[in-house]
Amino acid sequence: MFFAPFVVKFVVVASLISSIVGEFRRYKALGDAALAQLEDSELAVGDPKSRNSAAILVWHIGGNLRSRFTDFLTSDGEKPWRHRDEEFTARSVTRGELLEKWNGGWDALFGALEELSDANLQQTVAVRGQSFEVHDALHRALAHICYHVGQLVFLAKWFRGESWKNLSIPLRQSETYLKNPGLQDPAAHAAALTSKTTKTY
Repeated sequence: MFFAPFVVKFVVVASLISSIVGEFRRYKALGDAALAQLEDSELAVGDPKSRNSAAILVWHIGGNLRSRFTDFLTSDGEKPWRHRDEEFTARSVTRGELLEKWNGGWDALFGALEELSDANLQQTVAVRGQSFEVHDALHRALAHICYHVGQLVFLAKWFRGESWKNLSIPLRQSETYLKNPGLQDPAAHAAALTSKTTKTY
């Protein structure tokens, strides 16, 4: 009984990195599937209220991830070569340019995460000169990316209207999904989303 609390703590901490990686992969798959439903002519078009276009959102997500996760443990997450305000500038881009910016950010993220182990979780990293423990920095990054991927999904859904291919539980199919809880697993959900990405580049 004396050792039980320490065993529980070890199990939770040991699974934290893999859990965070799984959720990042889920949200990349959501973004991939949303981008695949946009026509090339729609990439630079913003919605009337926020004026955020897919290009703007991708430039911000890609720029943020590349800055935060390049030399993640050893340099400030806000790199001197990043110009955040420029990410929100309206721009006309090709799909190839869009995907290069998008995948470049995610590649930096996943490359950094591959180098992390449980021993790094209590280390300190800096973002804009402010110190965060690694687990805090990762949760902050995950929440931020989820927020913007949600905007991207909403934008793509707005464009597609009735032809939108649902990326979550479709309306009136909740009971079916309750009988197949495996899709709650981030890897299974990401795989299911990938199967919806039908556009070829």
